[in-house]
Amino acid sequence: MAKYLVLCCLVILVAFGFVSGSAAKEEVSVYELKKGNFSMRLTNWGATVISVVLPDRNGKLGDVVLGFDSVKDYMNDSTYFGAIVGRVANRIAGAQFTLNGTHYKLIANEGKNMLHGGPKGFSDVAWKVKKYKKEGRDPHIVFTYKSFDGEEGFPGDLIVSVSYSLIGDYQLRVIMKAKALNKATPVNLAQHTYWNLGGYKSGDILSEDIQIFASHYTPVDSQLIPTGKIEPVKGTPYDFLKQHTIASSIKKLPNGYDINYVLDGGAGDKMKRAAVVHDKRSGRGMELSTNAPGLQFYTSNTLKDVKGKGGFAYQPHAALCLETQGFPDAVNHPNFPSVIVYPGKSYRHFMLFKFWTAAPSSSS
Repeated sequence: MAKYLVLCCLVILVAFGFVSGSAAKEEVSVYELKKGNFSMRLTNWGATVISVVLPDRNGKLGDVVLGFDSVKDYMNDSTYFGAIVGRVANRIAGAQFTLNGTHYKLIANEGKNMLHGGPKGFSDVAWKVKKYKKEGRDPHIVFTYKSFDGEEGFPGDLIVSVSYSLIGDYQLRVIMKAKALNKATPVNLAQHTYWNLGGYKSGDILSEDIQIFASHYTPVDSQLIPTGKIEPVKGTPYDFLKQHTIASSIKKLPNGYDINYVLDGGAGDKMKRAAVVHDKRSGRGMELSTNAPGLQFYTSNTLKDVKGKGGFAYQPHAALCLETQGFPDAVNHPNFPSVIVYPGKSYRHFMLFKFWTAAPSSSS
């Protein structure tokens, strides 16, 4: 009888959208932030961005983020649409590293390597909603999550938070923080939204112009693991120091862009421009600034017939990702900026998106 009652309770929790987190059961819901005709929707599952709605040059509103209609789809997603990924974003070679003389074996989920925190990283858990203000002068939401010692193989308990705020005119601020409670641990969070400034069902992003403020990048091997070298972008398909279309160089690569840039300006808390994107069709533009040392530029190369919003099927290059971050596999490359956070110290990662719309051209 006791087993029957427990089973019934579990069925009720699932039916009403409750899932088990690291410490307590959290209800998975959808939240909206709105400032005039600028709005976004989010869910606490993975602290995920579901939509960002902006006007185009003619004032027509459009959603510029790829995603799904149902929260359940995000709970079964393998694309990381809109999510916060971690404890360590990107790849860790061999799913292992050594820290302070202790060797840690992680849970691999991409061949023998770890990607985006493992099979159950921060994108696949329910976060708590600590603060929420839908409208007004400063619409914002704050999600928090407690990661336990040994989760996916990582050492130490970790408190993580991410806040999304609509500020100024068409500006989105993202602040990711983490605090190690009892052990040194690697922390490298990334925001994994798939952007298409023409709209989520407008086709590919190859005609969009992009400028990336990085004179160097970190080359990778066949498994997309950094070799440890830092090389100049000049003379390579990775050179976006001057703005030009994504299409102009992407054919020189086997599949598309999936590479970490070493942002000019260095590490630390100093904010610096990372990238500017412009979609000539809609007139929408986006500028991204950050305090992170790296930027992963990804052109959604592996999307294929992914059923998204309104049943629209996403294909390769349907969006671009601009993931500010520490360098991939930094735990295994002493020459890369450290991603280790020690007890008593804090991790702070800032992103600022500024959206704008170009005026109609004289020929339009």
